[in-house]
Amino acid sequence: VQLVEYGGGSVLAGGSLRLSCLASGEAFDISDMAWYRQGPGTQREWVASINRGGSANYADSVTGRFRISRDNTRNMMWLQMIGLQPADTAVYYCRMFDTARGQWYWGQGTQVTVSA
Repeated sequence: VQLVEYGGGSVLAGGSLRLSCLASGEAFDISDMAWYRQGPGTQREWVASINRGGSANYADSVTGRFRISRDNTRNMMWLQMIGLQPADTAVYYCRMFDTARGQWYWGQGTQVTVSA
């Protein structure tokens, strides 16, 4: 299973971005999906997750500003981010669980930079 993220970029504080993640490969069955991020000099942290049924959870730091969504038929996931702040600057990674192989997969990451 290959995951590709896109949609990162540079914005000013208060701006918005929408990240996308597409899963591809053969004979896979994605259940849980999630977004993580890793800021400069920090450990990778969980941002949000969504299960197959669409139930979502968010880290406290992004609740009310970020929205995770998915399309099961297209094996895609999005992260809509509004009210971005410099503290949101990080490389954002998507992660998906393939039930066919019992394994998590990571994307390569996409950079989000927020300037004051």
